[in-house]
This record gives sequence, C-alpha cells and structure tokens, in this order.
Amino acid sequence: MTDAPVIGTASGPAFGRRGFVGGAVAVAMIGAAAPAMAGEGVMFGMIGRLKAKPGQRDALAAALTGGSGVMPGCLSYIVAEDLADPDALWVTEVWVDKAAHDASLSLPEVRAAIGRGRPLIAGFDSSAQTRPISGVPGARL
Repeated sequence: MTDAPVIGTASGPAFGRRGFVGGAVAVAMIGAAAPAMAGEGVMFGMIGRLKAKPGQRDALAAALTGGSGVMPGCLSYIVAEDLADPDALWVTEVWVDKAAHDASLSLPEVRAAIGRGRPLIAGFDSSAQTRPISGVPGARL
C-alpha cells in the first residue's frame, strides 16, 4: 500500500461489491485532509445500501468481507449493518482513483466473492459515487 492516509482497512473482499453494487460504496471519512495521491489521479469512492434476502444478512456480509484483503489501490473498504433494517448492509469504499477500483473487478478474489454474494442479494436501494476529500489518517476498525 502507499503512504496515503488510511481511512479504514481493506479487509473486506466485497463479493464484487463494485460489480454488484456497481457503485455502492465509498467514504468513511471525517477529519483530516486526505488529498489525491500524486500521479494517481483523484481519489474515488462509492457508498451503497444492499438488501440481503430475508435472514441472509450475515452470510452476505461474510461474502462481502471474505476475500478482498489484497486490492491494490483500496484505501478503505467497510461493510456495516443497517441498524434500522435487519436485512440491509451499507458498503463504503475509498480508492486511490477510479482506475484502481475498475482494475480490482478483474481480480480472481473479487470475481469469486461476486459469485458467492450474488445469490444472497435481494436488491440495492441506494448508491452514490463520491470524490473523497477528507478522512482520519490511520483509522482502524
């Protein structure tokens, strides 16, 4: 990874989050400035809310977080339970740039995660692409 501020951990493999969520993830940021890294373009983020099939939220979360430990250019990947909906998850991703995000979709680990997660998804409610501008350096979950 680079010397850029780390906003979370790249521990979740998101089943293809991007492929799935297609734009459902992005920034868990508040605080110190996190400018785009030189030569890599503008930081890219996605935030999305996924609905698991009834009773499948834990299995979907496992699919989303079990295999994306190595995603070059991923600064943060967070899967969170929606406290108001027992079947919903929020996925937030931060990347050094959009190219790094797009390239991750061809990784075998990400493609496998997409395959594991797809049957557990009932739908997508909300998603947004973002341009991260601030974060908490070194934040860890």
